[in-house]
Amino acid sequence: MKKVTDPEFRKYGRVLDIKIPDLLERLGKTPVTEGVVYVASEPELEACAELEAIQNSVFGGLPIQIGYCNGHNDTLNAIEYHRCSEINVAYQGAVLMVGSQQDIADDFTYDTGKMELFEVSAGCAVELYATTLHYAPCSLGQEGFQVAIILIKGTNEAMPEVTGAIAEDRLMTARNKWLIAHEESGLGADGAFVGLTGKNLKTNI
Repeated sequence: MKKVTDPEFRKYGRVLDIKIPDLLERLGKTPVTEGVVYVASEPELEACAELEAIQNSVFGGLPIQIGYCNGHNDTLNAIEYHRCSEINVAYQGAVLMVGSQQDIADDFTYDTGKMELFEVSAGCAVELYATTLHYAPCSLGQEGFQVAIILIKGTNEAMPEVTGAIAEDRLMTARNKWLIAHEESGLGADGAFVGLTGKNLKTNI
C-alpha cells in the first residue's frame, strides 16, 4: 500500500497544507458505527472555525457542505465520482481505494484491477480531484475510521430528473453523484448500475 504523500498519488489528488484543529476536534465526536454511515451535511461540523477558509481557498468561494463517513469497512463495493473535488479529512488513519475516471470503458464498465490503495494518516486533509474514482474509506485499524467529507453544497441530495438521453444518466444515483457498483455489493437491487468487473477488492488489513 502506498501513502497519499507518495508521488503516485499526484494524479488522483493532493494533500492540503491547512490547519484544521477545530474541525478535527468536532469530527472526533461523531459516532463510529459497526458498518458504514454517511451523513452529507452535519451542522456541528459546518460550525467549525475553518469552514470559511476551506470554502474560499479550496472551493473558490462556492458554498460547501461538511459531513462525515464513519464506521468499519474493508471492501470496495462501488466507485463514484462528482463534478467537483472532494475533500477527505481523516481523524484517525484510513485507507482510500482510488482510480481514474478516464479508465471507465465506453459501456461504463470498469476493471477493479486498475484501482490503487493509499494510506491517509491521522489528521491529514486530502483533496480528491473530480476525475478520481472513490467510494467509502476503509479501516486502517480495529477502531474503524472517522472521515469528514467536504463537497459543494447540495451534492448527494435527491437525484435530479434526467431523461436518459445522455448515456451517463444511467450511472446517476443522487445530485452530483455518478456510481458504478460491483455485483457483490447488493447495490444493484436499489437500482445502481452494476458495471465493476474483476474482484470486489478488500484491504486485507
